[in-house]
Amino acid sequence: MAGTTLDTDINKSTKDELSKLYHVIILNDDDHTFEYVIEMLQAIFGFPYATALAHTMEADATGSSIVFTTNLEEAEAKRDQIHAYGPDWRLPHSRGSVAALVEPAK
Repeated sequence: MAGTTLDTDINKSTKDELSKLYHVIILNDDDHTFEYVIEMLQAIFGFPYATALAHTMEADATGSSIVFTTNLEEAEAKRDQIHAYGPDWRLPHSRGSVAALVEPAK
């Protein structure tokens, strides 16, 4: 019986901790090159090339990628940094940064 209670407490604890975490999610579009997204992720998150490439490919294939999970304040700051990164100079029709969202981790 004690094991069951402990397991429930651990599950509740994990859910409580997750409820305080937020995902930073980038969205795919046709206004930014792979190179731009990779460079942006490396600059903002300090990702190695392979990690930035994997997130870029995931966003391209599925429409989005969770690039970071943290507390709300830091998640919003990272989202704002993405939004401030600017347009892709490689594409004349690129008018702004990659779209990014902050959503609660589930």
